[in-house]
Amino acid sequence: MPVNTDGYNFLISDENEVLLVLYARDIAPEQPAVRLNPAQNIIELYRRVDDAFTLENVENEVFENLQEAENLLVCEILPIANSDETEIVYTYEAPIIE
Repeated sequence: MPVNTDGYNFLISDENEVLLVLYARDIAPEQPAVRLNPAQNIIELYRRVDDAFTLENVENEVFENLQEAENLLVCEILPIANSDETEIVYTYEAPIIE
């Protein structure tokens, strides 16, 4: 089931696995990690040491499904020129850190 937010989407599978789909950055992720802050409905995604950003207004359902997870699955996409389609640029697992 998709959970829509601003600029990115979370998809939750029937097995309660969470996938974050967002637009790709120019540089490939390197040693990604994720920090959860359910009290403020925020997830911090660290793609690289020098490339981090905050996902705000994350639905409670996402945090509920990440409670027992060790990783967040991430898929970075880009639109295909002159098309309604997108292409997958990067896929990776980002460990959930304290």
